[in-house]
Amino acid sequence: MNLHGGSKSRNSRSIAIDLGAGSGRLVEGSVSDGKLVLNEVSRFRSQMIDDAETGYQCWDIDGIFAQIQTALGKSAADDPIASVGIDSWGVDFVLLDADRNRVGKAVCYRDKRNPPAMERVLKRIPQEEIYRRTGIQFLPFNTLYQLAATADEQPQWIDAARHLLMIPDYLNFRLCGVPSNEYTNATTTQVLGLSGEWDDALERAAGLKRRLMLPPIQAATVLGPAQINGGAVTIVAPATHDTASAVAGTPLENTDEAYISSGTWSLMGIESRVPYAGDDAMRMNFTNEGGLERRFRVLKNIMGMWPFQRVCEEHNLTDLRALDAEVERLPGWRSIVNPDDPLFLNPPSMTGAIRSYCRQMDQPEPLTVPEMARCIFDSLALSYRSVKEQLECLRQRKLSRIRIIGGGCKNRLLNQLCADACGLTVAAGPVEASVLGNLSAQMIALGTLENLEAARALVRASFPFEEYSPQADVPDVVYQKFQQLLKTKYKGE
Repeated sequence: MNLHGGSKSRNSRSIAIDLGAGSGRLVEGSVSDGKLVLNEVSRFRSQMIDDAETGYQCWDIDGIFAQIQTALGKSAADDPIASVGIDSWGVDFVLLDADRNRVGKAVCYRDKRNPPAMERVLKRIPQEEIYRRTGIQFLPFNTLYQLAATADEQPQWIDAARHLLMIPDYLNFRLCGVPSNEYTNATTTQVLGLSGEWDDALERAAGLKRRLMLPPIQAATVLGPAQINGGAVTIVAPATHDTASAVAGTPLENTDEAYISSGTWSLMGIESRVPYAGDDAMRMNFTNEGGLERRFRVLKNIMGMWPFQRVCEEHNLTDLRALDAEVERLPGWRSIVNPDDPLFLNPPSMTGAIRSYCRQMDQPEPLTVPEMARCIFDSLALSYRSVKEQLECLRQRKLSRIRIIGGGCKNRLLNQLCADACGLTVAAGPVEASVLGNLSAQMIALGTLENLEAARALVRASFPFEEYSPQADVPDVVYQKFQQLLKTKYKGE
């Protein structure tokens, strides 16, 4: 798709800017001898700051954009660039006024303002009605509730706003001057209907006085030209939600395969041509987020590697290979937690949170970092099993294999634990799935690739994966204990 016309670039190098909630990177991609070749040029932090004026936890959005500009300049100094596309985490946004200047702050989804706002919205419109309209899971940081928090606490921002751009939409706008709302990230807002159109009732429930969003454009849309180091570059909206890009970059072979996009979050689900938005899906809190070619990503959010990352930061650990070796030697299933308990979303100390949770749930307290890591990995594997069983119930058909992609797929112990807990073969890789999906969408936009099937065939031909077969059963008493934890909320000490 092409918003601004133009011809196919003669340059063959595309650039994926892939922003995670912890770090971002710039990766070059080109096709050589029938294979997609990657080259990471730059990696930088996605910096958060505590805003002195509001007290909110915010993204340093200008700092992130400056890092992107520096990385692009470094890449453009080597060879011409055909295209650039940006993907990032979902739900967070930037407001612009009538002159397209930024209004307010880019507040982070982890800010504490969101849960109370969710409660207020659900009093205005029933939960069942929201799900029927959107098919999106209920998370306190969805854009719907962030908007409600903004309307209640910073009404002057809403009064001045005329545009709402999701984070990658805004950064693409900064590059080429074209505002847009790309479909895959728009679906994470819980304001977009299953029809693909913005929902008036939900906008009112959020406290919006006027529509701030543009009609959603499809992933793989050319936005317009930009000048980088004096050279013309085409800016493309890929699947701008990083998980949508990751799923697009996953070499799925059939509809019986599930995926886990493993990073700060673990996103586990299936790809479907139709949404699953019935009562069972709502009860299980599945979401129907958008994908490339208007496919649905029927999935659940699991806390993922975030607790492990926080524990490593708190103990200044950088030698993860040595840590992994220690963790593998420990006996399994000694202490388990519900990774999705709100306690673990953003505690002052993740170490303290894990220990406190285990004490309250009458379990041995992990004392060392390897013990905490083992607790986290065991608990994630049990979460994967729970979601796997729910997916099979939802679709009334067994799954055949699980593909783990993203940075977390490098954790061999967690891959094996997943295979053991789920009783399925696990295929780990590729690591750079979000980058591959981003680049694939750019190549589709430029006409280098025909469609998603062609992109996945290219990925299969270019990158190996490692398989893990089930080796040991999870004791029934362990899984029964975990199921009980899912029903028990931490109450504090």
